[in-house]
Amino acid sequence: MTNLKEKISQKIFHTVSAAADNIGRQCYVVGGYVRDLIIGRKSKDIDFVTVGSGIELAEAVAAQLGPKTHIAVYRNYGTAQIHRGELELEFVGARKESYRRDSRNPIVEDGTLDDDLARRDFTINAMAICVNDGAFGELVDRYDGLGDIERRIIRTPLDPDVTFSDDPLRMLRAIRFATQLQFDIWPETFEAICRNASRIEIITAERIKDELSKIMRSPRPSIGWELLLRSGLLKLILPELAALRGVEIVNGRGHKDNFYHTLGVVDNVAAASDNEWLRWAALFHDIGKPATKRFEPATGWTFHNHNIVGAKMIPRIFKRMRMPLGAEMRYVRKLVDIHMRPIALVEDEVTDSAVRRLMNYAEEDLDDLMTLARADITSKNEEKKQRFLDNFNLVEEKFSEIRIKDAERARRNPVDGTEIMHIFGLPQSPDVGYFASNLKQAIKDCLIEDTREDALRYLLILAERRNIPVVNYPEELKSL
Repeated sequence: MTNLKEKISQKIFHTVSAAADNIGRQCYVVGGYVRDLIIGRKSKDIDFVTVGSGIELAEAVAAQLGPKTHIAVYRNYGTAQIHRGELELEFVGARKESYRRDSRNPIVEDGTLDDDLARRDFTINAMAICVNDGAFGELVDRYDGLGDIERRIIRTPLDPDVTFSDDPLRMLRAIRFATQLQFDIWPETFEAICRNASRIEIITAERIKDELSKIMRSPRPSIGWELLLRSGLLKLILPELAALRGVEIVNGRGHKDNFYHTLGVVDNVAAASDNEWLRWAALFHDIGKPATKRFEPATGWTFHNHNIVGAKMIPRIFKRMRMPLGAEMRYVRKLVDIHMRPIALVEDEVTDSAVRRLMNYAEEDLDDLMTLARADITSKNEEKKQRFLDNFNLVEEKFSEIRIKDAERARRNPVDGTEIMHIFGLPQSPDVGYFASNLKQAIKDCLIEDTREDALRYLLILAERRNIPVVNYPEELKSL
């Protein structure tokens, strides 16, 4: 593929072409947009490189587009952005970079197109398409990025040790692209990641978190997490997760590898839900197992209360990784804490009261909890796996039945607050709330039937607990 005219036939490219030709500038589409264009992925961000001032070219393009065009200029960085409908266009001058050992922030100088392509992280991102009129649509591919797309590999254009030492974030980007695109990392490139893993320490937690989030939003997040483990990056970034790896054997009895089990759970959740935070809950659901692992001669390996220990670890991990500490953290912590409850439920008799307790505890996160519980069944024993899944179906049928019952009960109020005040001779007071709220909860929890007779019996019990006398006996109450 050497000519991409048809793929950049939209009006915006011809507008940029005319503006560049008018001021006598070479101009190219570069980087991720070119890669995605060739692969067939949608992309809304278009990066243009010109040999000269990117800001000057952006201003010329804005003039071509008309007075209502919004242009944002960042003179400190020598870049400018134009928003056009759903598209975001960025213009920058070609440059070359050099790095200091203690920083990933480059020293930038003006350069040629070749200098600019050489500084790119991977060959698949080091291609350019000319938009000047004489060579419109011609591909510039100095490092065989097109061939690497066809071979489905991630490879650096220059020496990978230099690439990753200069900017260690590129190690995470390599793994992220391998996960998103389901490409392989070229062996020499991956070996360089392993050699330079310790350089990740100069990268901020926010930058690392952003790359991990993109891995987690990929179709198969396990690809990235396994590469992070194999490269040595995981033990530096998330040592708690790396600690799950391995199988210990005592007296011929071993436990499953909890790291690879976790990856299976994450992929199962990813196949069922786009909810990124549910995927994080899946990643952390067994994070407490290393701390709770014990060998008991009678029963083998145990991980008692690993859910509780894991839930307590979540705030610390989120804080260290600069992840949000509000609703998202509380959601993940809650699911880690209760992820065992559906499994414990199906191992016992599935009663209304047990199901209701689970519903009341999970509340609005019940469906996500069940998605996680189903994903957690990774047994290779198909019969055992199907038995659990069938029992989960039964539990979810109970959810529906109980919701219907609750809706019916909500419409029926055997004894209201006004009657409670009359029966016990009470003014509007906390005591009335005590009777009403406890009666409502008892009916909801199926402790009593929602009949008037049962309600009155229960009110007598509540009155006895508080030593509140009955003042006005209704007819039904006199016979009790």
